[in-house]
Amino acid sequence: MAAVAATVPYLTLKTAWLAGSHIGIPEGSGLLEPRLFTTVANAVSLLMDATVIVLVLVLTRPWGRRVPSWLLIVPAFVATGLLTPIVLGFPGQLVLRALGQGPDAAAQAAEEPFLEPWVFHAVYAGFIVQAIALAGLFVPYARERWGRRWQGPLGARLPSPTGVVAGAAAALALVVSATHFYWAFGGTAGRNAAQIAQYSSDAGVVSAVHGICALTAAVGAVLLAKGGTGRAGWPLAVAWTGSAATLCWGMWMLTAISGGDAGPDERITTATYVIYAGQMIIALLATTVLGRFLTGRRTA
Repeated sequence: MAAVAATVPYLTLKTAWLAGSHIGIPEGSGLLEPRLFTTVANAVSLLMDATVIVLVLVLTRPWGRRVPSWLLIVPAFVATGLLTPIVLGFPGQLVLRALGQGPDAAAQAAEEPFLEPWVFHAVYAGFIVQAIALAGLFVPYARERWGRRWQGPLGARLPSPTGVVAGAAAALALVVSATHFYWAFGGTAGRNAAQIAQYSSDAGVVSAVHGICALTAAVGAVLLAKGGTGRAGWPLAVAWTGSAATLCWGMWMLTAISGGDAGPDERITTATYVIYAGQMIIALLATTVLGRFLTGRRTA
């Protein structure tokens, strides 16, 4: 039950914060200010991580085979979406730091206090363990319950207008990903003064991961739409993972930047809103193709 054990750090911290504790929150952090948005966000994220325990039970108990498909697929999709960028991004940040390419003194000085460093290490390590453990449980479960829908070749090209939807996802993904990669390497257009001052390798990795996930969602959608003789499993996994990560983090970031008062230097730019909204649109288009593909396999 590694996935269950890995929820302990996050659930403990969130419970403590909801109870009024300031453990892991440094002086000057905006999290110390009493705000309804912060309280709601803590409560919602606590419930989301607690859902991992329910998922583990569904995936490991005999009665889990009787759970309606949508009741399992929705939380599994959300878990994939929220955890995948962390699995990619956090180790990448640590590698850059180990190579001496971490945030410099100027970037660290520009950052506002948020959380103690040990909080990120404890929580993100737990998230990575959760991701690996859940994947190890979900894939065999899916193979046994729905394997007939994704085993074998891709088959014929999906009927119109599915190809147009996949093409739209690909076109938009090129724009969104290019913007994220531009920001990842320090581009300043479309960023506010605070984001420019606080730019570091950590922020660059986050932007790069968002760009990679958006491209992944589009590539998966295009592969599913065009069909072929190749096996369906990998394109389906690519579309699932990319669209989940792009949708969940686009939605999460839009919620986060809309949740508080900002000073003149911190006012979120229109470009930032557009890019995160674009991520969600890409993911919805890719998910539409994914759903059409699976519906066709069920009919067949």
